[in-house]
Amino acid sequence: MKFQPLGKRVLVEREEEIKTTASGIIIPDNASKEKPSVGKVIAVSKEVEDVKEGDTVVFAKYSGSEINIDDKKYLALNLDDVLGIIK
Repeated sequence: MKFQPLGKRVLVEREEEIKTTASGIIIPDNASKEKPSVGKVIAVSKEVEDVKEGDTVVFAKYSGSEINIDDKKYLALNLDDVLGIIK
């Protein structure tokens, strides 16, 4: 199934956060501070020119709407929620 975002939105596949230390200690979710999240852009709407498919972007942790497509979780973000592109 192909998903085409509408308006000024992008579809992002969130990268998993590392939840263990280098020595193997598991860090619980509630122990980490709120920080921006990172993901790969899967699709962009026709109105978006600043971001393209394949870019790795940083976005606010609780922004966007989570959606499931073909048993995979994605995040639909407004372009305003994208903080920047990692190059």
